[in-house]
Amino acid sequence: MGERKVLNKYYPPDFDPAKIPRRRQPKNQQMKVRMMLPMSIRCGTCGNYIYKGTKFNSRKEDVVGDTYLRIQIFRFYFKCTKFSAETTFKTDPQNSDYIVESGASRNFEPWRAEDEETEEEKKKRNAEEIGDAMKSLENRTLDSKREMHILAALDEMKSMN
Repeated sequence: MGERKVLNKYYPPDFDPAKIPRRRQPKNQQMKVRMMLPMSIRCGTCGNYIYKGTKFNSRKEDVVGDTYLRIQIFRFYFKCTKFSAETTFKTDPQNSDYIVESGASRNFEPWRAEDEETEEEKKKRNAEEIGDAMKSLENRTLDSKREMHILAALDEMKSMN
């Protein structure tokens, strides 16, 4: 019973910590991790819906050669609860989210709708401006008005503080 609560260990005078063999971890080793699913997905093989917050025993590894602003990207492997088909997803630090790689499809991707809308607007606007110089001028004046309204709102907020 007394050994359980020992705070200090005895080190003999001839003890050399450099002689203790250290076990080196392989560079790209997979670790077993218990985690919750960060998003709702649909299994690609059985069609089973797996909801956000479902707990899994998964394997985690570093994605070799893939970083974003020197932030390491991780890949997770887990199995479907119904059919035991393997699904992989990896971290996406650019969008502060995850990307489903294989074995499943994501139910809802919030950034995809925003990106498509902005790309469509830019394409439509560029097509209008190419043919018509007057339309280009109108768009530039609208942009400057919008910026002026934004700056005025910011100044108002700063003055409130």
